[in-house]
Amino acid sequence: MPEVMYPIAKPAPGSAGKTGYWRWQKPVIIREKCTRCGLCWIYCPDSAYELDEEGYPIVLYDWCKGCGICAHECPVDAIKMVDEYGEG
Repeated sequence: MPEVMYPIAKPAPGSAGKTGYWRWQKPVIIREKCTRCGLCWIYCPDSAYELDEEGYPIVLYDWCKGCGICAHECPVDAIKMVDEYGEG
């Protein structure tokens, strides 16, 4: 497996605090389907992903705004957007 590269910057609280509280949907990783391609990490506009020691993505929910770009870009549909509060 290739060496895992990490972003040079991490999100930090803005004047309104942690931005993850804005979302109404959140991404859930289906690890069994994940190929560890890293596209979710690359395309996330909020740097709300980290990769674990095996290269699997971990969502940083404090920063994720629930835009769904990661789910849209996942080539194997390993990210499912679910309602934040379990409704609908």
